[in-house]
Amino acid sequence: MNSKYNVFKFKKNKFENTDDFISIEEPLEISLKYQDQNKWLTNSLSITMRTPGHDEDLVRGFLFNEQIIQNINEIEKIEKIGKKVGYYNIQNKILITLNNSKNIDISKIKRDFLTNSSCGVCGKSSLDALEIIKKEKVSYTNPKLSKETVIKSPSVLRDNQSEFSKTGGIHASGLFSSDGKLISLREDVGRHNALDKMIGNALNKNQINPQDQFITCSGRLNFELVQKVLMTNIGLMIGVGAPTSLAIDLANKFDMTLIGFVKEDSFNVYTNNQKVIVN
Repeated sequence: MNSKYNVFKFKKNKFENTDDFISIEEPLEISLKYQDQNKWLTNSLSITMRTPGHDEDLVRGFLFNEQIIQNINEIEKIEKIGKKVGYYNIQNKILITLNNSKNIDISKIKRDFLTNSSCGVCGKSSLDALEIIKKEKVSYTNPKLSKETVIKSPSVLRDNQSEFSKTGGIHASGLFSSDGKLISLREDVGRHNALDKMIGNALNKNQINPQDQFITCSGRLNFELVQKVLMTNIGLMIGVGAPTSLAIDLANKFDMTLIGFVKEDSFNVYTNNQKVIVN
């Protein structure tokens, strides 16, 4: 979703008045409806800045990646609520009804979410804390990717983005099969939102197959993105930019293959190079 803005562009030593397409950023308030001692309660969980569109996929992926739900079928219903507001006249509130939430502890969920959301700066304790949620490592050997598939995936991702060519200001995440075929793609101004949307869409369509799939993201790779991919058990992740130190530490801990700085004739494998075929 984008909008046209008037800008002054400096080109060939002069300014010109022109229109430019800009990616829209709007808040989304996520609320949970759940049952507690035979009473239905509704609580606001989070507010995230996102590009409007595919909001249902965003909350599916968000709840699964944060392990508020363990299965997509635990979501009974997703509803847009509230009035249409703002310049773009859209609904910025969404309500998720859970069907297995008799003993849900909303205060613990909020506390854990805040901890997870800030874990890019809390070091080793974050890696240890993640093991409470995820016990098993991903496959050490699968999927296998050719060097050609690694190099090609960012351009396939970019070529299939509907918004990037218009605005140049939006991120994407794509789910690929090991032969380089694009399975699912979602875009958003936030890297983490794009990934949540893509995973939510793939979960809803029952498309996740960790032994034969990898994920490519635009931009750099941080702890939060790696954590979200690990929840799907997919063990190979590619980023156009560089990973952070904590992203590398996390990938190493769970045997994930982390690849970055992908260019036309080169890339860096930061962890577990067993899955990349270079011959």
